[in-house]
Amino acid sequence: MPNAERLQKVLAAAGVGSRRASEELIAAGRVTVDGRTASLGDKVDPSAAEIHVDGERVIVDANLVYLALNKPRGVVSTMADERGREAIADFLSNIPERIFHVGRLDADSEGLLLLTNDGGLAHKLMHPSFGVPKTYLVEVPGPMRRGVGKQLTAGIELEDGPVRVDNFRLVDSMPGRVLVELVLHEGRKHIVRRLMDEVGYPVSRLVRTAIGPVRLGDLRPGRHRRLGRAEVAALFKAVGE
Repeated sequence: MPNAERLQKVLAAAGVGSRRASEELIAAGRVTVDGRTASLGDKVDPSAAEIHVDGERVIVDANLVYLALNKPRGVVSTMADERGREAIADFLSNIPERIFHVGRLDADSEGLLLLTNDGGLAHKLMHPSFGVPKTYLVEVPGPMRRGVGKQLTAGIELEDGPVRVDNFRLVDSMPGRVLVELVLHEGRKHIVRRLMDEVGYPVSRLVRTAIGPVRLGDLRPGRHRRLGRAEVAALFKAVGE
């Protein structure tokens, strides 16, 4: 391996701990490389090796980028727009790497988008077979009749097939409007808006607050941040890696 480096050096560079601490992890049998328990003296190619510490994936390839963006309302979910509308790339001018968005939000929706240049992880996060849940905060007209939550969790038949909400929670009730939280792993276009239309509550505002273990938190609209090592590891765990 022409690009091979000592495993403890690679782990230290990835932020796992000092070289000494990384050596202790390896000696204790807590590190695996490509599915086998690592040994002291092992060398790895950071751009190709799949490394886990205590069962959690560690990203050691410095070229891989993982970002969270709070997409503002009115911004299209493309890196550039041929019609000149504000697009995702307009908020990433300080990111030199060529990255792409994981899934999308329609222009009228806002909230969490993940961006990365890790095509393998992006594919699994978007594919419905991996069942990664997405959480939405939805504002609809109120008051809401009883039983809507049960109706949504039991399943709704849409024109392109049935869909079921994983979790429903009434967050707040105000005069004339209601705030609810929906969790679902579906990725069909406009799925949340279509669901709420079907049960008689058209959406006036929709914010995605989480994708799997990654939460929007207090990230302001139009701002982005790099995901922490624990968040990236949690994303890989969410897709079974």
